[in-house]
Amino acid sequence: TGRYQRERPGLAALALTTDGAFLTAYSNDYDFEGVFERQVEALGRPGDVLLGISTSGESGNVLRAVLKAREMGLLTVGLCGSGGLLRGMADFVLAVPSRDTALIQECHLALEHSLALVVEELLHGATGRPVQATTLTEVG
Repeated sequence: TGRYQRERPGLAALALTTDGAFLTAYSNDYDFEGVFERQVEALGRPGDVLLGISTSGESGNVLRAVLKAREMGLLTVGLCGSGGLLRGMADFVLAVPSRDTALIQECHLALEHSLALVVEELLHGATGRPVQATTLTEVG
């Protein structure tokens, strides 16, 4: 929402992990497995992208969010290790070829920074101004 490396207009983005009041209330009333799925249902819109992160690729709350996002027509990207169901569920998967939790998480941080850089470049280019949609089509 702020920026990564370039000055640019803000992008609509939010982490589904940061609303402590919602996480607690929903988990107490229902369960923790559906906590991200419910937020995707409430906040997701066609054209949005859901980034699901699960070191094991087996986190039930992440898997349910990815399924809901796909059902709603959102693009899904998964970050995981070498195993798990997430690899076969997301539209695009960046899998770290390891089962070592610490190594996977370190690689995920580097991948997240790389994704942020690519998004800034594709959407706003070197000038910080929005790139024409035709340019995105040609790139992608």
